[in-house]
Amino acid sequence: MNTMTLTPGQLSLSQLYDVWRHPVQLRLDASAIDGINASVACVNDIVAEGRTAYGINTGFGLLAQTRIADEDLQNLQRSLVLSHAAGVGDPLDDAMVRLIMVLKINSLARGFSGIRLSVIEALIALVNAGVYPLIPAKGSVGASGDLAPLAHLSLTLLGEGKARWQGEWLPAQTALKKAGLEPVALAAKEGLALLNGTQASTAFALRGLFEAQELFASAVVCGALTTEGVLGSRRPFDAPHSCRARTTGAN
Repeated sequence: MNTMTLTPGQLSLSQLYDVWRHPVQLRLDASAIDGINASVACVNDIVAEGRTAYGINTGFGLLAQTRIADEDLQNLQRSLVLSHAAGVGDPLDDAMVRLIMVLKINSLARGFSGIRLSVIEALIALVNAGVYPLIPAKGSVGASGDLAPLAHLSLTLLGEGKARWQGEWLPAQTALKKAGLEPVALAAKEGLALLNGTQASTAFALRGLFEAQELFASAVVCGALTTEGVLGSRRPFDAPHSCRARTTGAN
């Protein structure tokens, strides 16, 4: 199994391809911790000072002007996740779910989301244990974020919904227990941080890219083998002569 150190902002296409193709063991680079903690401190300051900030101590959408009491902030974030887990269609396969999770971890670890390190580490633990949330294939609106798919991902963190562990669909609470993990309780803004983002759409785009790359590589091999099979000439495939004059295209 591949081991990957995740440094926010430095995730490469080759690393993402490995995530899509194989289970991975993730480790968060220590350089991310200060930024994560600083963003959480910012959220905590807003709550402590009694300031009003959207998504932290207000409702959402049409209820954006509604102030939420401090004692209800945890329940607000939990309710946000539960209310948006409304996707439909067949579950995404493990490879796609794993790719979405790693993209989400990479985004949160940049330290701009106000989400605690412990929640990010809980997501990493899901990936490392091979606990894959049930994410329906349909339901994202894309433009304002993949709210429904990411809500289904987040359900497993809360011990809600279903998850796949060792090839079996289980209640998330059971899957967590079998993997030796515990559900988390979300703090102010953390539900919003988990749901906002385009990690599901990005994962679909990446899958299309990776499949196209594999098809192209296969086409090259098939063409070469076909040429050999029919005893074709290799001369048309010779590399350009190094002494050949180079010209630029006409405008």
